[in-house]
Amino acid sequence: MQLRYNYRVYPTPGQQASLSRAFGCARVVFNDGLRARQQAREAGEAYLSDGDLSKRVITQAKQTPEREWLGEVSAVVLQQALADLNVAYRNFFTSISGKRQGRKVAPPRFRSRKDNRQAIRFTANARFKVLDNGRLRLPKIGDLAVRWSRHLPAAPTSVTVIRDAAGRYSASFVVVAADDPLPPVDAEVGIDLGLTHFAVLSNGTKVAAPKFLRRAARKLRRLQQDLSRKQRGSNNRKRPSSRSPARTLGWPTADGTGSTSSRHGSSATTKRCTSRTYASSVSAGPGWPNRCTTRAGRSSCTCWSTRPPGAGGRLQRPTGSCPRRRHARRAAGSTDPSRYPCGRGPARAGPSTTGTSTRPETYSRRDAPRA
Repeated sequence: MQLRYNYRVYPTPGQQASLSRAFGCARVVFNDGLRARQQAREAGEAYLSDGDLSKRVITQAKQTPEREWLGEVSAVVLQQALADLNVAYRNFFTSISGKRQGRKVAPPRFRSRKDNRQAIRFTANARFKVLDNGRLRLPKIGDLAVRWSRHLPAAPTSVTVIRDAAGRYSASFVVVAADDPLPPVDAEVGIDLGLTHFAVLSNGTKVAAPKFLRRAARKLRRLQQDLSRKQRGSNNRKRPSSRSPARTLGWPTADGTGSTSSRHGSSATTKRCTSRTYASSVSAGPGWPNRCTTRAGRSSCTCWSTRPPGAGGRLQRPTGSCPRRRHARRAAGSTDPSRYPCGRGPARAGPSTTGTSTRPETYSRRDAPRA
């Protein structure tokens, strides 16, 4: 049987350029083959065979000035792109004829450089090799650094290099392994899946929940905090290490929007917070707001918590992940509404207490003071 093993790869900038060139050449060959067959069908000509199509869009195309740059990548990459087109056509024909079970398969479509997934495949004919030092050698690309999370059970027959929407690269190996049955055992166990625990076995063993979402949310929060500290339009913000997964997945980013950037508070959707944090101080002056307001005047997030101006207007440790902390620093000590990030000035005053405690107190929505 065939097994697939995926590993992360980390190409250098030069290797990334070579991979992008290979992605583009494979995409052009695929689109040229699809266009040739569509034009032959519209002209009433016979269906182009796989060999004739390969000769037209690869062999003869390399001799023309418009496609001579196809020779800069491995020929196996181009042949495999054309093989994907042939498989797509066969699946479409068997689907409309009723020989293929399941839902109907649509005809192949043109590939775009804006697709979220770009991939090229190397077979054994390409002579790719896994070196002794753990690197993956690909023709006309170089030796890629691979993070081997586990060992391959056998020599791979093909490898597919994939780039996802977040700019991450991975190598997918196809391995032919023997179908060895597992040895019989006498022990039996029952498994119950739950919410508090991932699984509970009949012998009393409890498997904790992995909590992937919480770990991903913590990582997303850290990346967004790092991104918010970088100036817009700077080179640091454009670096791959500064790109947050939220901008690719469409999650709410540090600027309050999804994958597009806009001014703070201009998002159409309002994201509510669950609690508000105020800072107590000995001063009886009005407190600074701990929130930003959207155009509709509704609470959008927990932004910052400051001391009242009577205590010096010093900024405390931010209680949320709002990226507009620098606006709070600019507005500290001033009641000018134009200096606030939302342009509305202090939306409401925090509760002032008497005493010497400066410990932040958390209030729910119902206990928060109204304007």
